[in-house]
Amino acid sequence: MKSILYIIAISLIACMASLCSCSNVGCTENHNSLPLAGFYSMRTKEAITPDSLQIGGVGAPGDSLLLEEDSRVQQLYLPFRSTTPATFFYVRYKAKALDYPQLVDTLKFYYESLPFFASEDCGAMYHYLITDYAYTTHLIDSVAVTDSLITNIDHETIQIFFRTAEPSQPDDPSDNGND
Repeated sequence: MKSILYIIAISLIACMASLCSCSNVGCTENHNSLPLAGFYSMRTKEAITPDSLQIGGVGAPGDSLLLEEDSRVQQLYLPFRSTTPATFFYVRYKAKALDYPQLVDTLKFYYESLPFFASEDCGAMYHYLITDYAYTTHLIDSVAVTDSLITNIDHETIQIFFRTAEPSQPDDPSDNGND
């Protein structure tokens, strides 16, 4: 009887050890620390889906286009470069009435790149600590950083507020123009 209890105890310990030490899932988390920017109307403070925006990296190697003018999104990832202490983005308005070089806005983010070891399965990545930011105000009204520590957790950390026009009001049908 003693030997059977001993065998059961050893089997349970071996089973528990194998369950704790082996992971068949691997790394399923997000491997990148990317700031997520949301677009808002300054007038209403509501999320908006701007049209005719083109967003890209300034001085980025290769193709830096992040958002094409025919895309309509409420949020966009703005990747930072781990090898530099700052990353700049341009925001160009491709709508016919706004497509002028003097109306291109620039977003500038200054940060510290922080190496972070996630786990044996996930490896290492960078987190970013935003230390300062600046922007031009042609059609962007303001920018807010809601969390200065950018990790691989998928949540909005930057809010971009655009100047938006009042919606056109239809003419009053009772107004016949005879004032």
